[in-house]
Amino acid sequence: MDISWLGHSCFRIKGKGAAIVTDPYDPEFIGMKKLKTSADIVTVSHHHKDHDAVQFVEGNPFVVDGAGEYEVKGVRIQGVQTFHDDKNGKDRGRNTMYVIEIDGIIICHCGDLGHELESSQLELLPDIDILMVPVGGKFTIDASTALKVISQIEPKVVIPMHYSIPGLAFELDTVEEFLVLNSKSKVEPIDKYSITKEKLPDQEEIVVLSL
Repeated sequence: MDISWLGHSCFRIKGKGAAIVTDPYDPEFIGMKKLKTSADIVTVSHHHKDHDAVQFVEGNPFVVDGAGEYEVKGVRIQGVQTFHDDKNGKDRGRNTMYVIEIDGIIICHCGDLGHELESSQLELLPDIDILMVPVGGKFTIDASTALKVISQIEPKVVIPMHYSIPGLAFELDTVEEFLVLNSKSKVEPIDKYSITKEKLPDQEEIVVLSL
């Protein structure tokens, strides 16, 4: 399985039988280049223009939008309802985290998570292999809260997302702030993360992807 970062909270996950794109963005709204990607499945964590621009993904993908259970092309997906803020959605509404099982690997994409997780939400999360978590603050959890969520979930691999990058149309914290807090100031970005179930690390590993 290969994971590529397309910017912000948008990843392309390519398995043996299907490709998934998470939270595609509107390039004009976000200040980035137009997406050039295709997928069999697209997940949408919430309806803001930097997360729900399905029209920019080629391939007539099946759209997963909201809590519930889905199975498409051998990929199992569980949507877990959370909130975009720490006030039960009062400020920014709901958010859906997605648990994606593909090629025997379990990935959790947090979307624009805005709070630590409740026990009822954690019960819906199995043993997570790879966690994609926002760290940029402002509109989501920040680096310190991200560390708390990571401790709650205990994944094998952490991929930070939704942080400041050149050209982004709004201000977020940098990924370096998260890495320093996690005592991992020297993590070299890689173009693509290729992994199999058998090669998952025994201890938590942080992977930073480049554009």
